[in-house]
Amino acid sequence: MLSPAKPANEAARVKTLHALKLLDTEAEERFDRLTRLAKRLFGVPIALVSLVDGERQWFKSCMGLEASETSRDISFCGHAILGEQILLVSDAELDDRFFDNPLVVGEPGIRFYAGCPLTVADGSKLGTLCLIDVKPRDLDDEERGLLRDLGRMAEQELAAVQMASMDELTLLSNRRGFVALARYGLAACQRLDKPATLLFFDLNDFKQINDTYGHAEGDTALKTFADVLRIAFRESDVIGRLGGDEFVALLTGSNHIETSAIMGRLQEILDERNTTLQRGYDLRFSVGLVEYAPESQQSVEDLLAEADKAMYVHKQALRKKP
Repeated sequence: MLSPAKPANEAARVKTLHALKLLDTEAEERFDRLTRLAKRLFGVPIALVSLVDGERQWFKSCMGLEASETSRDISFCGHAILGEQILLVSDAELDDRFFDNPLVVGEPGIRFYAGCPLTVADGSKLGTLCLIDVKPRDLDDEERGLLRDLGRMAEQELAAVQMASMDELTLLSNRRGFVALARYGLAACQRLDKPATLLFFDLNDFKQINDTYGHAEGDTALKTFADVLRIAFRESDVIGRLGGDEFVALLTGSNHIETSAIMGRLQEILDERNTTLQRGYDLRFSVGLVEYAPESQQSVEDLLAEADKAMYVHKQALRKKP
């Protein structure tokens, strides 16, 4: 058996998946209708919408199979998300990757598999819409086109979910998406006994930008700051816009030195951007910093409240400076 490799963008891919807040949720008709339709149109006993998590595949919709998840190591879908096209396995017993797979030699006895990768806006392949049969078969060109069409419909449903957790202006996570991702991040820190740092940003004099230059320019300022955050922070960090001119970042596994280095890089990038753009104003921020210890059992909401207060103290201190 050949376990699936992981995509080059695995960390970002899993972060995107977690932000959807779909894993381990109840069945939804908008996904179930697709698997029912696929099962009927193709005459297969099993049709799934499978989401590939870090170490497992979990079935958002599952027609014809009692299991709700399997290990990623034995998943067919883990292989399917590595490519752009439908992964077709006509007879798993004759395929070097799967002939001794537990899902082939045991229940449900997979012989045929066809999985269409499900891609979201940032290019991440989060899972598949797949067909499974217990006997060998193939798909002709028309059937492949039909499966791709159903896959596009599943992608549209994922996009609708994603928009509910994404800030439309900056394309960062919104509050809902940030909280969901941050919970995963803190849980990982607890398991690994690692620290974390929450940073709460507020742009200084943002109202003045809107009043002087207009709201369109204010939107440009927000997008610019979001871009600076995206560049400065690490791929493993969670960044979001809570609303207005408030931004947050959760740095997992970061110590004082790493946090200071990231903040220094952030300021350098922002200074460079201010110099380059020369739009009549400079982007400046106040920031509140709260450190998280795994033994503290603090929630994301607790950290946000503390960091918000710390940010306000920093903003007041800046206003008192001559």
